[in-house]
Amino acid sequence: MTFKDLEYFAILAKEKHFGQASVQAGVSQPALSIQIKKMEAELGVCLFERSNRQVVLSPEGEVLLERAQKILRQVEDFQTCARQFKDPYQGQLILGAFPTLAPYLFPQIIDELHQSYPEMKFFIKEEKTETLLKMLKEGKVDAAFIALPHEDSTLDSEFIFSEEFLFATPANYPEDFPNELSLQSLKGRELMLLDEGHCFRDQALELCSVNQARENFDFRASSLETLRHMVAAGLGVTLIPKCAQDESAKIKYMKFSDPSPKREIALFWRKTSPKAEIFREIADDLRDLFKKS
Repeated sequence: MTFKDLEYFAILAKEKHFGQASVQAGVSQPALSIQIKKMEAELGVCLFERSNRQVVLSPEGEVLLERAQKILRQVEDFQTCARQFKDPYQGQLILGAFPTLAPYLFPQIIDELHQSYPEMKFFIKEEKTETLLKMLKEGKVDAAFIALPHEDSTLDSEFIFSEEFLFATPANYPEDFPNELSLQSLKGRELMLLDEGHCFRDQALELCSVNQARENFDFRASSLETLRHMVAAGLGVTLIPKCAQDESAKIKYMKFSDPSPKREIALFWRKTSPKAEIFREIADDLRDLFKKS
């Protein structure tokens, strides 16, 4: 069995179709079919259940796929590490962030990264935190921006920046507020929040619980942009991270007095990553960038 066999196995498992998988693998469909059959014969295991329209993994194939993907990631890490010895500042980096951060963070930092690391190509992924951490561990992203606290013995991290939460109301909200609110001002209020799975929702719920506020169950948003539009339409109030503050005349943003609620963002990567030192350098550069802003 060869490394190529494992690649074919993983591609077919993903595509679930010999024609599509053969295009992805860069071989003819008959050649791919022959290699998979040879692999099954060598292992003595049926990896796929076949029909005229598609192929699906057998129960045995499901178990073996996880191990095959692990081997493929290790080989990729091996090759990456070898390239790093030649020039650690070439190649590509895939950076991830969660949806309430990615659209606001990446436009701020991507030019800085290109200037500091001109020979590197940067690609970005936006996913919810749980998915992002899974992708990070599977090697599908090289590093990810995650809200603290987060503990994982397989990951290293560096703090990057913190940002305040703002209280957002419609501009014509009937109640007058001071320029800076105390957290006690949240008491008894209903706040519009994000859907399940967003770490910013969890942070907002914690603030609501501590300060006797509650969620507005009539509405949940899938994004911060939707939340802002709902506030602008006069349908309620919410919390917004400072990075998402806009210049809309229809929304009034208010700061909280100290100690103000905030979130802390760190860059995480696998401890085994051959790019670990580069991530530490990137973290240093970004900390300096946010100190200046």
